[in-house]
Amino acid sequence: MANPVGGRATTTLPLFPLQTVLLPGVHLPLHIFEPRYRQLTVDLVTGTVPSQEFGVIAIKAALVREIESVDHLHAVGCTAQLREAKRLPDGRFDVVTTGRRRFRLLEVDTTSAPYLVGTVEWLPDEPLPAGSTDVADRLSTVARAAHQRYCDSAWESDDWHVPPPDTPAQDLAYLLAADCLLPLADRQRLLEETQPLRRLRMLCRLLTREAGFLSTLRAVPAPMSEFADLTGPSTLN
Repeated sequence: MANPVGGRATTTLPLFPLQTVLLPGVHLPLHIFEPRYRQLTVDLVTGTVPSQEFGVIAIKAALVREIESVDHLHAVGCTAQLREAKRLPDGRFDVVTTGRRRFRLLEVDTTSAPYLVGTVEWLPDEPLPAGSTDVADRLSTVARAAHQRYCDSAWESDDWHVPPPDTPAQDLAYLLAADCLLPLADRQRLLEETQPLRRLRMLCRLLTREAGFLSTLRAVPAPMSEFADLTGPSTLN
């Protein structure tokens, strides 16, 4: 439900705090085991939560055991839309979600539902500057090349994906970052950047840096598939 707060249009959203950053357009599998988030999943499946959408937001410090205020969380998160849900015999769920839209967290409510609820405002991108098509195309080409170098060093051929050629510049940085094990702080910076061309430049720098680390250390990360189940247990809330 939308409500004005200080002249701003806001809405309430169930929150799922995690020690990860969800980016728009990126898939996020979750293993749901805590009772409060089992209830959230039931509410998503039954349509009690509108649009089957909830907010994923990163926890600031791993030592936080219970979320009690906005100070425990990063300022910007991304909604996750439920795509698939499989209920297991013991009541747990395996779900697949996809990042949809960014929000800025204004307040948290720890009492009105079994799970955390946030008051949020949507965080759209700034429009691309007039006449920036050529710049956007060049940046997209450079970003794709940086992504190729990183993935050639880091993964087997079936562990990463090339976004379609017609992917808009506004979405490209997110989809390229999905294949890369960037530190949480870097992923959070990408999420918070609202100017698409600055976001692409940022991603180019990050991927170039990470590819350099891999080359220098002569080491590669574990396959992406080995990280599939880490998103569930990583929540401390």
